[in-house]
Amino acid sequence: MKFYKIIFFNTMIFGTFMTISAMSWFSMWMGLEINLLSIIPLMKSNKNLFPSEASIKYFITQTMASTIILLSIIINLNMEEFTPLNSQLFSNLMINSSLLTKMGAAPFHYWFPEVMEGLNWNTCLIMLIWQKIAPMMILMNNLNMTIFLSMIIIISALISSIIGLNQTSLRKIMTYSSINHIGWMLGSMLQSSSIWMLYFLTYSVISINIILIFNTYSIFSINQLLMVLNFSKMMKIMFSLNFLSLGGIPPFLGFLPKWFTINYLIKNNFYLLSAILIVLTLITLYFYIRVMFSIITIYSYENITYKKTYSMFFIMAFNLVSLSMLVLCTFFFNF
Repeated sequence: MKFYKIIFFNTMIFGTFMTISAMSWFSMWMGLEINLLSIIPLMKSNKNLFPSEASIKYFITQTMASTIILLSIIINLNMEEFTPLNSQLFSNLMINSSLLTKMGAAPFHYWFPEVMEGLNWNTCLIMLIWQKIAPMMILMNNLNMTIFLSMIIIISALISSIIGLNQTSLRKIMTYSSINHIGWMLGSMLQSSSIWMLYFLTYSVISINIILIFNTYSIFSINQLLMVLNFSKMMKIMFSLNFLSLGGIPPFLGFLPKWFTINYLIKNNFYLLSAILIVLTLITLYFYIRVMFSIITIYSYENITYKKTYSMFFIMAFNLVSLSMLVLCTFFFNF
């Protein structure tokens, strides 16, 4: 890894920590800007498909969102001058919309699939996981528009499930899956910060598992899965079970945070919201299973001999631990 990438990676992490530990709106905004200016050089890599296009699209979108955040902060600080315009509601709407744009929630998601398509898997992993932390933490501390957030949750689940059906690129499938999980995370955020933390950690572990396999064998589309994963039945099974876990099927780790989220939504009388989330997630589960079936059910030639690598052992071990986590938890803890 080049030295400048190590520096920018550290400042990106510093920017996120600065945002989530900020005591004022202005230092929070500064942390977001440090984070943004640090990830742009990380996108500019020769391994990426469209490095310039992805970095420019990301920069323009995030700068627009940061500008709206700064404007809403100014309105909040000068509240008495804007009293006739119902400025509190207006500034909250502005800041929530810009934070949702930063994390890529629908209907502010249009930049997200386009940027992801131009990146390699390592940078995609940063976009899917790390870049969501800062805006979600700010949004958690600014939860005062329940109806607006409920609409965003439904739109995110709806758009991601319908548009995701039409995709063959695995980067776009992971993107629309991420938008669907953003809806679930916002739902968990309405109830409890600890449930959001559990959901986010679980989603991060499953995404790392899947992207680790994609990155190791340079898989970018569904067509490549059939050719690349023919060397090992165990790898096929591990890969497929990860997608079931991502969809929230009960025996796997991904079921646990969804179960908690549904439980708390129903306890707080969000019956319609939880029903819509469950039904629309079934559609995303359909295209997860479609990805699995292409490598499991289609008859194909398998190599008898294959050169084992250390990375394969690491992937297998990491997958096995994460997939069996829910079973281990039920044995050792009393839920």
